[in-house]
Amino acid sequence: MANNGKTVTIEQTGSHLRRPDEQRQTLIGLGLNKRHRRSTLQDTPEVRGMIHAVRHLVRIVEQA
Repeated sequence: MANNGKTVTIEQTGSHLRRPDEQRQTLIGLGLNKRHRRSTLQDTPEVRGMIHAVRHLVRIVEQA
């Protein structure tokens, strides 16, 4: 896959408490583990899929 240089910044808005372990592991994979933390990642289909899996716990801050 070609690296197009685009990034996506996400912020965790919800807690992982009382959520399935898969969602907690997805947040860790995205570089998040506490509310209001931000992480900037390469904008790839894999990252977009992870964001979609926990879309109720995160928000996209900006797209570059």
